[in-house]
Amino acid sequence: MTDTRDLDRRFVFHPFSMAQGHEQSGALMMAQSAEGCWITDDSGKRHLDSMAGLWCVNVGYGRERIADALADQARKLSYFHGFSSMATEPAAILAERVIAKAPDGFSKVFFGASGSDANDTQAKIVWYYNNARGLPNKKKIIARDRGYHGVTVLSGGLTGLPGLHAGFDLPLPMIRHVSAPHNIWTRNAEEDDAAFSARLAQELEDLILAEGPDTVAAFIAEPVMGAGGVIVPPEGYFAAMQAVLDRYDVLLIADEVICGFGRLGTWFGSERMGMKPDLMSVAKGITSGYAPLSGVLVGDKVWQVISGEGSAKYGAFGHGYTYTAHPVMAAAALANLDIVEEENLVERAGQMGDYLNDALAKAFADLPIVAETRGKGLMAAVEFARPTRDGWQKFDPGLQVAPRIVRAALQDGVISRALPNGDAVSFSPPFTVTAEEIDLVVSTVRKAAGAVCDALRADDALAPL
Repeated sequence: MTDTRDLDRRFVFHPFSMAQGHEQSGALMMAQSAEGCWITDDSGKRHLDSMAGLWCVNVGYGRERIADALADQARKLSYFHGFSSMATEPAAILAERVIAKAPDGFSKVFFGASGSDANDTQAKIVWYYNNARGLPNKKKIIARDRGYHGVTVLSGGLTGLPGLHAGFDLPLPMIRHVSAPHNIWTRNAEEDDAAFSARLAQELEDLILAEGPDTVAAFIAEPVMGAGGVIVPPEGYFAAMQAVLDRYDVLLIADEVICGFGRLGTWFGSERMGMKPDLMSVAKGITSGYAPLSGVLVGDKVWQVISGEGSAKYGAFGHGYTYTAHPVMAAAALANLDIVEEENLVERAGQMGDYLNDALAKAFADLPIVAETRGKGLMAAVEFARPTRDGWQKFDPGLQVAPRIVRAALQDGVISRALPNGDAVSFSPPFTVTAEEIDLVVSTVRKAAGAVCDALRADDALAPL
């Protein structure tokens, strides 16, 4: 019998993994089977996946309907491209359906294969839009510290996590960052939501003025920040930021790769968080991870320039991928959206999200290393920090607090995720998760966190400061 773990260890170059460590220790091999929120490894051990893979398996594992849609479309038409006004039926039907779900004011969908390529496409659209308008200097894109927008050469720089820049000569020179709306590390103690939002909006305005409004093209933001810590903005934040963007003719790109298609309890996170984007990026939830597909939703204002001045000035729109509007991927998305609609999973995500966030708040309230539990919809996190007389202090990264908690929970059969650039553990289960499964996730991770807290105390890592 082939030892697939050894094959993986020897030949697969893994993302976000320690290269040397992986060669020595290998990986946990998934899966013999998967159903609902549960996935079985090659040893037969079952794991409750409280992360829905990477924030994406929204309808749960094992959906025969999506598998059948993939197979049926592959038999009917396995592939054709979208170049030179060629088309396939599934992509056309999907585009209409996505636009119908989107906030008002969107015209078109440009399909790709990943959230990273969607955000690269966004940058090219923004630059094309301003070139077509006769504003060739208006090219800079502002993102946020701790934001996550992908890992390609452009999108990796938009991502505001230093670990994604190190060794790669990122970010590119046209990218800037402003502060994340983080309660623990960014908000001043005396600030209410309005004051906090106003200060962050002023920071954005000051940066635009310092760079020159004629050079700043767009601001990109997740409705709720995902990999950067499940950071929920304060009330009024996006309204305050929008006022600045409008003042200086700066486009708003909503990165809905995680939040889109129901994770916050609304079809798109922009609706729940009060965003009014000109452009939107989607991926993950459009197929629930069953097939690689992304999309850029283009607002009317931008589309009119592309189809008008842009076409007249540049001819054909010179951008696209071999797999743009792939019919098999589109068929998977249509089957996935059927499930989401018929089972009322968007509403369910909101309800189960409330249950998850309440359960985390109660379970972790008495643990001295918990700085905050937070979330919105079926996105949640627990952040761990060292208590001091004056507030909170970040743990020495060498202590690996969150990774130790995640490893301990994994030993007990629960998959969670330690997020980069801080000791936060995140949760984003499938929308089909039950209250009993949430209780199991919360109790297992709470047990793991308690054990790590005891070990830190024993090592004097919690000595008073």
